[in-house]
Amino acid sequence: MSTAARSALDLRWSLVVPVKVLARAKTRMSGAAGPLREPLALAVATDTVAAALRCDRVRTVIVVTDDPLPAADLAALGARVVPDVPDAGLNPALVHGAGRGRELAPGAGVGALSADLPALRPLELARVLDAAARAPEAFVPDAAGTGTTLYTARPGVPFAPAFGADSRAAHRARGVREIVLPGTDTVRQDVDTLDDLRAALALGAGPRTSAVAARLPALA
Repeated sequence: MSTAARSALDLRWSLVVPVKVLARAKTRMSGAAGPLREPLALAVATDTVAAALRCDRVRTVIVVTDDPLPAADLAALGARVVPDVPDAGLNPALVHGAGRGRELAPGAGVGALSADLPALRPLELARVLDAAARAPEAFVPDAAGTGTTLYTARPGVPFAPAFGADSRAAHRARGVREIVLPGTDTVRQDVDTLDDLRAALALGAGPRTSAVAARLPALA
């Protein structure tokens, strides 16, 4: 193994996870989830953060949120929680969180991870992060092929995520390396719709998501 490859495998990461105020989260699930929409959003975020914290490539998980309920629950798991001070949209919130990550661990890479990956497996995340460590910037497209679930920047590289509509195309247009590895479906399967949730459950969603999903009439 080359020195560069060994260095990439040694890199640890601070991951920023943006968590919406629950009242505005998972709105596309309103019809299917009804009164369980907010509990579902919290469960999905909690399973995502819990899995990221169990990944041995992850040094710190920084949650950016202005909602006290997920803030308390995710801090109890071991995440560091910071408010969305910029309050200027998703990408500024991620940049804010990444700045905190670089203060805490200047030698670590920084990444932005979607908060809705309830089937996320730590070993799959580790494989993706090892691949990302070989590029200045990298990203993972979502299962639908249009969005992004993970964006990373190595130490010393400007952190400039382009989440939003057609973020896969936006990241590729900037020359960010795209990472699609076999056997890493749980890093790509985000949940915006009922079909997405079914796909995540088929992959093996975390315990909190599975418990709430079991109460949804649409999945009965």
